[in-house]
Amino acid sequence: MPTYEYECRKCGHRFEEFQSMKDAALTVCPKCGGELKRLIGTGAGFIFKGSGFYITDYRSPGYTEKKKGESGDAPKPSETPKTEAKPEPKKKESP
Repeated sequence: MPTYEYECRKCGHRFEEFQSMKDAALTVCPKCGGELKRLIGTGAGFIFKGSGFYITDYRSPGYTEKKKGESGDAPKPSETPKTEAKPEPKKKESP
């Protein structure tokens, strides 16, 4: 159910009302009893949760295997293990 925004023509009171799309628009201000007008809303925000919202979520297993074959078997630079060169410990010299 959408949320509609109303403004009183008499006192300027603005408020939102959560009502069904089938319901008639409100006509009387709850504050002063004046005439209301329904304002044009900005719309609703969408929240995409879970899988299925990206083109890659619907790729077939055949496509994925083919793509792996085209790129070769070499791992991507981000997948290569990183090794750090450790400095060798300094040896103490005897006097």
